[in-house]
Amino acid sequence: MHAEIFDRFHEAESRLHRLDPRVKVVVTVLFILSNALLPDGAWAAFGLSWLVLLGWNALSRLGVDFTFRRSFVALPFALAAVSAIFSPIGKPLADWSLGPLVLIPTDYGVIKFVSILLRSWISVQAAILLVAVTRFPDMIHAFEHLRVPGVLTTIVAFLYRYLFVLTDEVMRLLRARDSRSAAEPGRRSGRNVVWRACVAGNMAGQLFLRSYERSDRIYNAMLARGYDGHLRTLNPHVLHPSDWAYGAAAIFILILLQLVGRF
Repeated sequence: MHAEIFDRFHEAESRLHRLDPRVKVVVTVLFILSNALLPDGAWAAFGLSWLVLLGWNALSRLGVDFTFRRSFVALPFALAAVSAIFSPIGKPLADWSLGPLVLIPTDYGVIKFVSILLRSWISVQAAILLVAVTRFPDMIHAFEHLRVPGVLTTIVAFLYRYLFVLTDEVMRLLRARDSRSAAEPGRRSGRNVVWRACVAGNMAGQLFLRSYERSDRIYNAMLARGYDGHLRTLNPHVLHPSDWAYGAAAIFILILLQLVGRF
């Protein structure tokens, strides 16, 4: 299977890897919420949040810049908030004329945009670190322990698990297409764009039919093996005193960040 396509877990011997997944999930959610609640322009608090994140990177033994190197892919999505620069509140900084349209950036708008950008960037790094130090099955069971609706966790678990199967199905379909549409060396297989579009449509239909049939067989096999809607695990996920201590320390740090951001 092409597990490396979706699986972002990185094996390492660190205290962060051994930490109970419930603690990691709760702390990550609170960290993202803490960033969202920081006031606009709280640069010191944003800087401290990033330093805390770098410390967690070092604690995971994956490298201090582990999440930093992988977070830039999310920055283009944060640029959707660029319209905040032209907020009517604040002191005008310039006057840009684009034909009949006049754009006036303000100091308040720039501060708000940069704050949104930093919040998104730091929060994405926290999510990347959570996925890198927590196995997906452990994360799903952590959601169950935290009383996330069972239907939701089951759907997410099976979606993740069978993405690998669907990827293999797609690779087989692509190999079958290439083997039936040979071309000269150095040229792409197949014919014109219309032909490729028709073949791609047929492949999508085949993938849907195979997925539907496979899901029916899997469901019947699960019922035959006593499936009752609950995902079981060999890991009991027992909270140890050290887990409580790490969780309490993280919450204390988040409270300090809020105090720094406001005072």
